[in-house]
Amino acid sequence: QVQLVESGGGLVQPGGSLRLSCAASGSIFSSSFMGWYRQAPGKQRELVAGITSGGATAYADSVKGRFTISRDNAKKTVYLQMNSLKPEDTAVYYCNLRLGITNSWGQGTQVTVAS
Repeated sequence: QVQLVESGGGLVQPGGSLRLSCAASGSIFSSSFMGWYRQAPGKQRELVAGITSGGATAYADSVKGRFTISRDNAKKTVYLQMNSLKPEDTAVYYCNLRLGITNSWGQGTQVTVAS
């Protein structure tokens, strides 16, 4: 089974920046769809950003212009650059890999935006 290892979460002040990383095991990374999801207290888990194997990206309206998803196939890693962070961005962020019947999740990393 594919394993995803996340890093980069933490506490930042409003207006600050943070970069999340997710490293994947296995040999299917380059062909996969990768996504970053988040779940805040009392809210449904939502897709924040996604990137296809071909590099096409999509973002939730709430993060457009502030977040950027990218992937490095050589490193089998997907990134989420988060700028101009707001308190409402506070959530547990999850990395997801999908290809065929494979649907793998990272353990989640906490992002807290507060003064």
